[in-house]
Amino acid sequence: MKIGFIGLGIMGAPMAQNLMQAGHEMIVRTRSKVPDALKGATVCKTNAEVARAAEVVILMLPDTPDVEQVLFGEEGVAAGLSKGKLVIDMSSISPIDTKRFAAKINALGCDYLDAPVSGGEVGAKAASLTIMVGGPEAAFERAKPLFEKMGKNITLVGGNGDGQTTKVANQIIVALNIAAVGEALVFASKAGADPAKVRQALMGGFAASRILEVHGERMIKRTFDPGFRIALHQKDLSLALSGARSMGVSLPQTASAAQLMQSCAAHGWDQLDHSALVKALEQMAAHPVAPDGA
Repeated sequence: MKIGFIGLGIMGAPMAQNLMQAGHEMIVRTRSKVPDALKGATVCKTNAEVARAAEVVILMLPDTPDVEQVLFGEEGVAAGLSKGKLVIDMSSISPIDTKRFAAKINALGCDYLDAPVSGGEVGAKAASLTIMVGGPEAAFERAKPLFEKMGKNITLVGGNGDGQTTKVANQIIVALNIAAVGEALVFASKAGADPAKVRQALMGGFAASRILEVHGERMIKRTFDPGFRIALHQKDLSLALSGARSMGVSLPQTASAAQLMQSCAAHGWDQLDHSALVKALEQMAAHPVAPDGA
């Protein structure tokens, strides 16, 4: 297929690379440099140009305003679409705005899927992402062979917006688990136990989780280079809290995790991996899980 891919950042670049390696013709546009791994892809100057050349257009962008600008701004995707094409937004953005975007793309005679992902840079590179999809079943079936080149756990959750709602729920769980692992390791280290051995012991019990496995190790080894930045997780928790407010739902633990991330941002750590949330807890305890450079 001729696939347009807009947004070749930490996540987008390996996702596009996996599609290209599967034999698809790639038509790309990005604000950053096109990675060497995507040599051979056609590079376009405008988003409309991508849409004109591609059968399917995939977006992987940071936030809701970015998606709106790429879709509907000057020389945006919408300007280059013709009937029968498919737009897939794999960014993590507002479920409410997603429904609005989908309606505008549908009015042009095209299908729209919201298909945010979980799994971070590691999952993007390994083509093992979890993909949560909202949209029509026929469009999902058309896109599924592409999703299978980027991920493993692929679920059509419901209509447009439901994929984004699922991603927000995912980000709530991830944030609260990072905070829990951080608190546990700060507690154990302050008490004088070896946090690495504590983590190893906990991995064999009921507290075992992917967050303890991956992010717990990052906290101990102080490897906070971003797989997923605190700033982006802040954005996702803001979506959760604003959605909760509009529905009259209380999310007290989500609000607490958001404040820990805000503390990190205040110290200039918002471009670090979200496992660096532990640094806010360490500040309050006046004790690091492990020394930097451990």
